[in-house]
Amino acid sequence: MDLHVNNILNDMQKDDFNAYLLTGFTNVEYISGYRPTSFAFCIIKENPVIYASGMDMELAKNNSSIEVKEYESYDVMIRELKEDGIESLAIEPALPYSTYARFKDDFEIGSKTYIDKQRMIKTPREIERIARATEIAQKSFIQLDILNNDGTEKEIAFDLLRLMLENGASKESFDTIVTSGANSSLPHAIPEAKKLAEPVLIDWGCIFEGYCSDNTRTMVYTERQQEIWDIVAEAHDEAIKAIRPGMKCCEIDKVARDIISDYGYEDRFIHSTGHSLGLDIHETPGFSARDETVLEKGMVITVEPGIYLEGEFGVRLEDTVAVSKRGNVIGNLPLDIA
Repeated sequence: MDLHVNNILNDMQKDDFNAYLLTGFTNVEYISGYRPTSFAFCIIKENPVIYASGMDMELAKNNSSIEVKEYESYDVMIRELKEDGIESLAIEPALPYSTYARFKDDFEIGSKTYIDKQRMIKTPREIERIARATEIAQKSFIQLDILNNDGTEKEIAFDLLRLMLENGASKESFDTIVTSGANSSLPHAIPEAKKLAEPVLIDWGCIFEGYCSDNTRTMVYTERQQEIWDIVAEAHDEAIKAIRPGMKCCEIDKVARDIISDYGYEDRFIHSTGHSLGLDIHETPGFSARDETVLEKGMVITVEPGIYLEGEFGVRLEDTVAVSKRGNVIGNLPLDIA
């Protein structure tokens, strides 16, 4: 049986749960290799099973490493679980309430993060895919030639996506952010149909064989912008230098935050220092003040400090880091795009 399934079964046994229900597409994919296109119910138990929709059966049978049954109805599924001796059911925290409501009268239910615990640690193969996605995204960014590009923000975002697809990505890992001028102070700005102003901030990534990449670069033009860029770059570099197994995530966040605070911009760093990624663009753990997760080898987490000056401009610099004996930056794109 798959190592991840065995680990989850061990966690379930400690908490006296007979089964674990997953419906999140990437969770199902992580466990089985099959990514649903409509819906699926993955039940982890001694003999795991996936109930897939009729139109997914061929796809599921061709890709799933565990048994697949065609979903008929909630009543049939619940009856079969009861026949299998299931009395207590753990559920993923993101399970929709409407689904929970179908099971709550028949089983003792508890919300558990067993799957998140497994997904925290990436295998070498997973890291290879993240690295390949990063390579594609960074190559595409270089081809974009942003410093000599006279397109609009929307056009540049579209061109970057096209280049990533041409270079081997399946799709972008999130909506590409191309923003400039005063709008760069909005961390999740939406590209507009306007020519680039100064500075230019681009946050982009792609997916390769299911795994995401994530980078941000900010191109600055004035002395004031360069001053802010230098502070963010220092926070970025020092946080990465501090990464090693045994450190807590909140301690890495503090390294970046303290540097920005020392320059007087504590209130202008308005998000966490980073987030894990993998099959999803945002996974756990993350570099935040509240996350006390201890870093382990195999974790992959972004480092993306930023300073946002409302009405003026913003600067963010982001790389993805794989934890081994230290923090190893994935990819080789310079911070300073000249």
